[in-house]
Amino acid sequence: MRIKLVILIFAILLSSCTAGPATPTVTAAPTDTPQPTVGPTSTPPAPLVILVLPDDMDQQHAKAYQSAVYDLSEAQGFRFQVLNKLSTADLALEPNLKAVIALPPDPGLAELAAAAPTAQFLAINIPGVKAAGNISVLGGDGLPVDKVAFMAAYIGAMLTQDYHTGVLLKKSSPDADKIIAAMNAGQSYYCGLCNPYAGPFNSYPIAQAIPDDAKPEQYSAYADILIHNKVDTIFLPPGMETPELLQYLPTVGALMIGTETPAKNIGGWVVTLQPDYLAALKSAWPDLIAGKGGQNFPAPISFTDVNSELFPAGKQQLAQKTMADLFAGLISITPAPK
Repeated sequence: MRIKLVILIFAILLSSCTAGPATPTVTAAPTDTPQPTVGPTSTPPAPLVILVLPDDMDQQHAKAYQSAVYDLSEAQGFRFQVLNKLSTADLALEPNLKAVIALPPDPGLAELAAAAPTAQFLAINIPGVKAAGNISVLGGDGLPVDKVAFMAAYIGAMLTQDYHTGVLLKKSSPDADKIIAAMNAGQSYYCGLCNPYAGPFNSYPIAQAIPDDAKPEQYSAYADILIHNKVDTIFLPPGMETPELLQYLPTVGALMIGTETPAKNIGGWVVTLQPDYLAALKSAWPDLIAGKGGQNFPAPISFTDVNSELFPAGKQQLAQKTMADLFAGLISITPAPK
């Protein structure tokens, strides 16, 4: 038994001495060639909107345009810049131009638009610029004098005792017939036949022509003809708001409706009827940034310089509703027969 145990131990020792060495673990050495990496990419600048304002524009209107276009641009994440002049060389420096909005005088929109065909250009009340290609026009046809005359007569009839309204205009004015017809339509729309309750029993509104060779200081004599016929509210079309008339008419108690803001506050001024280009710009903005060029955008008429004592809020709301219908084509300018 002891011999067998010795033999077993001897066998175990012998096997451990003859066993081979353990297999080593092999690890891969790092290569000397660096792996390719992706470098930083350049981010293009945000789209740019340029507003071109004349350097002699009054500060109030300039600030209003800057504020409006800035707000519209910021809401879209666009950059915004104001310039007094713009050249094709300026455009060449801007690879991501979105839109250019320009006020008169014309900065050369035809050449600028050709130099930047992927951008949109909007001309605000710039005479002679036509909508085409990437150029759109806002109010380029000027004041819609027939609609303004309609509203002047409508408001005048609303405010005036016995509907005693009238208009002063130049004899050779190309818009004379259009103004007279539109005023008849506007007054009739408000009060029908508009028959006065007391004399004189004239057919109002009364139009008084001023000879072309008359000097501004002589205009008051023609205003007196209207006053003699009991006209209480006078419409002054474009070009008739002369300092001489604006100084004289309050002295005879006349009320006035015009198309240009008076240089100073004057008694008897009811309201100024002029295009609201800022409102039209905001309406045109979605099409402009969507790249829909070659359009004509209308400009609605706004009530400014309002004398709220003569033209209170309730009557303003009624007139605003009528004006909206007029510009929507729901009211005819053709006067009703008397």
